[in-house]
Amino acid sequence: MDALQQRIVLVTRRTRLEDLVARLNTVEQARFYVEHMGADFSDYEAEQATYRAAVSLAETTLARFARVQRLDRGLVPSFLFPADCLVAVVGQDGLVANTLKYLQGQPVIGINPDPKRWDGVLLPFEAGDLAKVVPEAQAGKRTTRTITMARVRLNDGQELHAVNDFFIGPRTHVSARYTIQFGERHEAQSSSGIIVSTGLGSTGWFRSLLTGAIGVAGPTHSDELKTLQVSGFPWESRNLYFTVREPFPSRSTQASLVFGRIDDASPLRLTSQMPDYGVIFSDGVERDFLEFNAGMIAEVGIADRRGTLVQ
Repeated sequence: MDALQQRIVLVTRRTRLEDLVARLNTVEQARFYVEHMGADFSDYEAEQATYRAAVSLAETTLARFARVQRLDRGLVPSFLFPADCLVAVVGQDGLVANTLKYLQGQPVIGINPDPKRWDGVLLPFEAGDLAKVVPEAQAGKRTTRTITMARVRLNDGQELHAVNDFFIGPRTHVSARYTIQFGERHEAQSSSGIIVSTGLGSTGWFRSLLTGAIGVAGPTHSDELKTLQVSGFPWESRNLYFTVREPFPSRSTQASLVFGRIDDASPLRLTSQMPDYGVIFSDGVERDFLEFNAGMIAEVGIADRRGTLVQ
């Protein structure tokens, strides 16, 4: 296979030290800041050295099999990934998740730059594995795992995708006001927001919400909630779950429609009643959000696109 005809996009991120230098201008100022706070600056240096070594090895190895384009995480949302490219991501799980949602099914190789530091649920490989993994992936000889994504679509045509979860609610610590419709049920609500989780995200924020709910309910909780709390649900599942955070019952708001399973036939619909502080963001990235203010209608369902993770 001619390497010049193949394309690989290598997604990387800045290290903690690089972020500090960008904010404080120099390494010495970063050192002073960290040590003044009582932290170990050598840990920042070691993390950066390990990460840079992993990126260098990955880039060198990938160049043996294809033309390589290196891409910083900040450019991922606006980058047009070639339809036939292979994507390699060096970083934490969050970087893999946030790359997947801007793809159209291109296969992703997750590379753990520092296994002693990061668990890497989405990072099954190290840089040294690429010499074997890449040609097999290019030839279609590696197994892949499909990841179901969520999609929110507003009535003005805007869309946003999520690999882990959506947050729909207030920008600040005030109550979200909206109407919620799920199937034949419909009610006005006031809460601290709604979380919609995919299978991939079901062991994250979603699990923490269920853990709290089960703790409050005690032995009265359902078997379904207990199963979801313990093990989540499969990444490939063609369904999502939503849960309402801290619903408040009052004369004008209800709190009975607080949990449900979304599938292709049963989307979740929300109509905002928040004047100017409603937002929708995905995968914990608050800066990449849609405004969700009064009169806007959001339909949350399963995305047509799916993620593909090389195993």
